[in-house]
Amino acid sequence: MKKYIGLLLYNIIGKHLPLSYSNIRVGQKSFRYFCAKLILKDCGKNINIEKNAKFSSKISIGDNSGIGERCSVAKCRIGNNVMMGRECIIISQNHDFSRTDIPMTEQGFSAEEPPVIGDDVWIGHRVIILPGAKIGNGCVIGAGAVVTGTIPDYSVAAGVPARVIRKRK
Repeated sequence: MKKYIGLLLYNIIGKHLPLSYSNIRVGQKSFRYFCAKLILKDCGKNINIEKNAKFSSKISIGDNSGIGERCSVAKCRIGNNVMMGRECIIISQNHDFSRTDIPMTEQGFSAEEPPVIGDDVWIGHRVIILPGAKIGNGCVIGAGAVVTGTIPDYSVAAGVPARVIRKRK
């Protein structure tokens, strides 16, 4: 029941409040955090959900992490101290297309593979993270990247598909 109350409050009020860092201060960050605590499977302390974000109730999000403005986030695990830019998309399931004898529209969906995002990660603007992707601790994912596999700890990755372009250590 509390999940439905949280969803109702967020969808009617929370997602329409100003951005957390805007000059207009009406308790928007606190209100969206309150809603998230009611909605999410596992919700850390001091999280920030921005304006117009869409997110699954099956998310696990760590302390001091955020979901950016106009992001769409499916079932996943987000670690501590994760920054997420605007309009990111995190997908946990895809269409099945393994058979060629029947149309793809009739094949349903593949099994759910929730992505995992480590601690102290910066995800740039409009990044897409696909099912089963794993982003290690301390990573930076460049704007517009499409993460399809595993990004090792302390890497900077960019491109389509995302490739490690340098190490932070």
